[in-house]
Amino acid sequence: MLYDQALLTMAYLEGYQSTGNESFAQTAREILTYVLRDMTSPDGGFYSAEDADSEGEEGTFYVWTVAEIKKILGEEDGALFTKTFNIKDDGNFKDEASGKSTGTNIPHLTAEIPADQRDKIEALRQKLFDVREKRIHPQKDDKILTDWNGLMIAAFARAGQVLDEPKYTAAAKKAADYVLTTLTDKDGRLLKRSRLGKAGLTAHLEDYAFVVWGLLDLYEATFDTKYLAEAIRLNDLMIKHFKDDKDGGFYMTADDAEKLLVRTKKLYGGAIPSGNAVAILNLTRLNRMTADPDYEKEALATVKAFSAEVDKTPSAFPVVLVALDFIFGPSNEIVIAGKLDADDTKAMLAAVRKPFLPNKVLIFRPDDDPATITKLAPYTKTQASKGGKATAYVCRNFTCELPTTDIMKMLESLGKK
Repeated sequence: MLYDQALLTMAYLEGYQSTGNESFAQTAREILTYVLRDMTSPDGGFYSAEDADSEGEEGTFYVWTVAEIKKILGEEDGALFTKTFNIKDDGNFKDEASGKSTGTNIPHLTAEIPADQRDKIEALRQKLFDVREKRIHPQKDDKILTDWNGLMIAAFARAGQVLDEPKYTAAAKKAADYVLTTLTDKDGRLLKRSRLGKAGLTAHLEDYAFVVWGLLDLYEATFDTKYLAEAIRLNDLMIKHFKDDKDGGFYMTADDAEKLLVRTKKLYGGAIPSGNAVAILNLTRLNRMTADPDYEKEALATVKAFSAEVDKTPSAFPVVLVALDFIFGPSNEIVIAGKLDADDTKAMLAAVRKPFLPNKVLIFRPDDDPATITKLAPYTKTQASKGGKATAYVCRNFTCELPTTDIMKMLESLGKK
């Protein structure tokens, strides 16, 4: 499922930022490699899912016997691969109905590959991959769903920042542009899905909330104010058409959508976060980015609407807890001023993106065209670079410390050494 790939990628990226464990970064890269290779349309949108079964059997495309592996890799290399990826003679893949082993294996790691074996193992894995590509592939669900694409845009945009990989940012941009054109109607409203270039159906709350999430991350990856402006526009449409004016929070369907017996409103998400949970986080981020108090007001009204539910079982609402931690702080607004293509600016941005700093927003104020961001975030008007050097303004609740051109001083202000 596309949403699994997106949410897992974000989790591994945050794990990497928190621990510095390179295996987490590598796992994120491998997930994104799969999505780019098998789950991305020529137009840039991301497909929904791939089946687990092919040729009428579960897992056929993915599993291996020891004999197959050794025939392809040879006895010695085959033994190395089977040991590394926990391949068993009698198989590790069980039939779901009977619980008995099928005699086949799902290659998987239970320990990190030693550094001196990585190149060798990767070469062996590539040999098996090339053989697997000749098998009958599972069927693909090639619908492009707006909400799930919002999640994947966020994942690619974050990966572009954390891993300093332009191709990930480019994938996020291409998908976002697809959503903002093909999955947007003539009135600027989002549509629910597309297939083979044909889009339709009225969008739901999750479509707006998840796309805004992706656009906010994409702005922080590119500093192209087009994406921040679109995030603001779509968020404002969400407020206009989905808000419960009486009790707070947001309905699942728009006020002008098909009339239902009951217009529902919920916070619990399940496999993916709910639209209301993500809306709280988006509204908080937009408040910190633009200093518009109305966004914080809407966020708090939504929290209040569901507060009893969260208080009863807080662990069921992790994204809401993340948003609450952001709301009540401490949190940071970081404005970096300078020239985006300058080496000192790149170094300062890399330093901000490397550590795990969840409760922050990142704004860039370009020396050559400051109006592009000051229109959206007026408080940045006075936050110019000093002496032509990349300059950081670290602020809390829009109260800023003295500007600095020193990366270490910036990190100290953020509580990072």
